[in-house]
Amino acid sequence: MTDADAADLAQRVREGDLRLYELEDHADADTAAAARRHLLAEETGTDLGAVGDYAFDAADAESNVENMIGAAQVPMGVVGPLPVDGGAASGEHHLPLATTEGALLASVNRGVSTIRNAGGATARVLKSGMTRAPVFKVEDVAAAGEVSAWVREHVDDLAEAAESTTSHGELQDVTPYVVGDNVFLRFDYDTKDAMGMNMATIATEAACEVVEAETPADLVALSGNLCSDKKPAAINAVEGRGRTVAADVLVPHEQVEERLDTTTEAIVEANTRKNLVGSAKAGALGFNAHAANVVAAAFLALGQDIAQVVEGSNAITTVDAREDGLYASVTIASLEVGTVGGGTKLPTQAEALDVLGYAGGGDPAGSNADALAEVIAAAALAGELSLLAALSSRHLSSAHAELGR
Repeated sequence: MTDADAADLAQRVREGDLRLYELEDHADADTAAAARRHLLAEETGTDLGAVGDYAFDAADAESNVENMIGAAQVPMGVVGPLPVDGGAASGEHHLPLATTEGALLASVNRGVSTIRNAGGATARVLKSGMTRAPVFKVEDVAAAGEVSAWVREHVDDLAEAAESTTSHGELQDVTPYVVGDNVFLRFDYDTKDAMGMNMATIATEAACEVVEAETPADLVALSGNLCSDKKPAAINAVEGRGRTVAADVLVPHEQVEERLDTTTEAIVEANTRKNLVGSAKAGALGFNAHAANVVAAAFLALGQDIAQVVEGSNAITTVDAREDGLYASVTIASLEVGTVGGGTKLPTQAEALDVLGYAGGGDPAGSNADALAEVIAAAALAGELSLLAALSSRHLSSAHAELGR
């Protein structure tokens, strides 16, 4: 279709003949997006040329966004090579990161260089499971106890129902939680290489039908917030959600001084007083310097669910002075990532995953998402080292000033 077609569609929306969400029923996806831009430009006086200059077919994004007008472009850079010895990740990695925060990639890359010269980072996925926790109402506490007991004895029956909805997901466990006449059931799934939130939701709905049929519980909401998705929650910090992943490195003392312009002792003190004591005083769930910076930049670049950066900030950084060097680790309790589905199929995100080397499904299933989690954890470790070094040497503000950020 032509610009005239887009203008005509926009006019039909103004006249009330069509609604914004109906445009794809009357035109191809790119023309529908152009019509919305035309409408917005006329109503707001805004030039949307940059928003409309995108490199993918709008039809390919129909499962990712509604009422599309174009695309938001975020600068993307790369850090690396980052050597990672993981349970799934192996070798050197170039990690694309998208951000608007100047100095971030420079800082992370300084940490990457330090890790590389120390022989690389070790990383492991310690636990994997996507959760969904519906809430049911019951008559009283006695009924709540009855439901909880039945669920504990019939996990296999719930698994049969849940897994009938998917060819990939596997139900690992169901944990009941009771609050008065409320029963929460926290379902935990192995979702392989998918982040798996939609998979877990659909599977849980099928299992809930069994619970309602076999117990006195009535479903109130398919999500009861005990999951807990896209919200700060201690249960995710303790029990994990998505991937629980850790990375560590041992940096010789002389390299700390040469590459980070500080000392092991200074970094240890900064970590203790800032990340541990300061975070405790603040009542924080994350005891780290800025792990969410790397998580967010990786999520934007690699097509992850950006709102789940909330859970990705559930990280604890530890630093210790050992005889042969500075030991540093980052453990992220709830890193929710996938290499299939969602935004991973969008062109720029797919290319970024290809750069990293973990696009699509892994062999065995789940190994690519595990590898992605391990690389992100190692990059977060690099970011922690660099920022702690800048703070302990009092170079943070000067670094931002030097880079003009």
